[in-house]
Amino acid sequence: MASPTVKPVLRTDYQRSVADYWNKEKDPVNIKLGEVDGLYHHHYGLGQYDPAVLQAPPEARDAAIIAEMHRLETAQAEVLLDAFGDVPFGGRLMDGGSGRGGTSFMAHARFGARVDGVSISEQQVAFANAQARERGVQDEVRFHFKNMLDTGFDTGSFTGIWTNETTMYVDLQQLYGEFARLIAPGGRYVCITGCYNDLTGGRSRAVSQIDQHYICNIHARSEYFRALADNGFVPISVVDLTQDTIPYWELRQQSSVATGVEDPFLTAYKEGSFHYLLIVADRI
Repeated sequence: MASPTVKPVLRTDYQRSVADYWNKEKDPVNIKLGEVDGLYHHHYGLGQYDPAVLQAPPEARDAAIIAEMHRLETAQAEVLLDAFGDVPFGGRLMDGGSGRGGTSFMAHARFGARVDGVSISEQQVAFANAQARERGVQDEVRFHFKNMLDTGFDTGSFTGIWTNETTMYVDLQQLYGEFARLIAPGGRYVCITGCYNDLTGGRSRAVSQIDQHYICNIHARSEYFRALADNGFVPISVVDLTQDTIPYWELRQQSSVATGVEDPFLTAYKEGSFHYLLIVADRI
C-alpha cells in the first residue's frame, strides 16, 4: 500500500522568498521590544503614547521609548483577543502566521485555551517553541512549521483563529477556504490587517513602498469581505483602527529602531490610501 504523499510546506518561489526573509530577520524593532518583558510580537501598536518618554534624560530616553512602543503593541494584541469574547475553557485557537509567539502566549494566559501557531519560518517556529518551554506551557501552546493555506489540521478542530498582519502574504480565497474548514460552525475568526483603500483606484505610492519593504502584497479592503462571504464567514464587527495606530508610528519614527518604513506608513494613513482594520467574523 502506497504511503500518502507528504505535501511540502513551501510550494512556490514566492513562499520560499517570504520564508527566507523571516528566517533571516533579526530586526531590533521586534527583538528589543520583546526583551522588555519576554513577549515577542511581530505587529504594530495602538493607542496614544506617553509624551513623557520623549523628555526622559538622554541616557534613558531610548529605553523609555522602546518600553512604550512595546506597551502599545501589547495593547494591540489585547484588542485582538477582546474580539473573541468568551472562549470556552479548554477551547482551541490557532494563530495564523504566529511569528515569535507573543500573542499566542497571551491568548493561553487569558482563555486557558490550547493554542497552535503556524508559520512558514522555521527560525520563528523554533524560537517560539523555545519560549513555550521556558514558560512551561509547551503542552498547551505549540508552534508548527506549516503553511496556513493548507495546515493539515483536522476539520472543525478549532474554536477560533486569528491573523495579525499576516494576510498580505497569501491569497485570501485560499486562506479563508482553509479557515472555513478548520473552524467549527459558530466559531470565530479575528483579523487585524492593513489594506489599501479601493476608492483610491489602486495602491498608492506609499502603499507600494510598504509592499516592497516587506515583500508582501497588500490587498484591497473589498477583497477581505468578498473572500469572507465566499467562504461562509459573516462579519459581525469592523473597526477602523487607523487613527489609533498613527501615534505608534510617530513614536517609532523617533526611536533607535526605526527602519525607514515609518514615512510610507504615516503618509499612507494620513492621505487615506491605507486603512488599519479589525475584522471579526463568525463561521456559519
